[in-house]
Amino acid sequence: MTIVSPSLLAADFLHLDREIEMINNSEADWLHLDVMDGSFVPNISFGFPVLEAVARVCRKPLDVHYMIEKPERYIEQTRKLGAMMMNVHCEATMHLHRTIQEIHDAGMKAGVTLNPSTPISAIEDVVTDVDMVLLMSVNPGFGGQKFIENTIGKVQRLRQMLKASGSKALIEVDGGVQSETAPRLVKAGVDVLVSGSYVFKAQNPEMVISQLKNL
Repeated sequence: MTIVSPSLLAADFLHLDREIEMINNSEADWLHLDVMDGSFVPNISFGFPVLEAVARVCRKPLDVHYMIEKPERYIEQTRKLGAMMMNVHCEATMHLHRTIQEIHDAGMKAGVTLNPSTPISAIEDVVTDVDMVLLMSVNPGFGGQKFIENTIGKVQRLRQMLKASGSKALIEVDGGVQSETAPRLVKAGVDVLVSGSYVFKAQNPEMVISQLKNL
């Protein structure tokens, strides 16, 4: 079954308690949290006050995705949240291998994210060290963007790289995941689907999560 990680970025922040309760009651496996700094990406989302509030009430593992410069500065704070996964952009940290080690030393799973223009060869030397690789299928920074078609082939190439190296890393995709793209992504080899607007703006979000899970 596909792992589904709804993205809180698309939630109604005026009623965050209701949105988290929906996630808790749904078949969602994880909750995806996009942290943006307005520097690495041209937008600011939310920081630790919101993360801490969510962590107190969310019963699903937290899949924290840092779209920020030097994410290694926040490993200890992320650990204190009780996060399951800390995901960093390979473009945002100079010493990626060290950062992966430090995330593991803090007791979390380590994910590495690639922007649409970053080739998978960029992580070839750490692919056996990570627990997950996140491919951005839109340019990071804003929700509700159009899916970049090249992502399908990129997933297939990454799947081949993982197989050749013996890596057990999961493949996650974030951006433009909806009814038309999700089945194609799963067929290409994706393990984890991140979906924001498609889930939270739906009339019946729990049903949409269930449909994604059963692809």
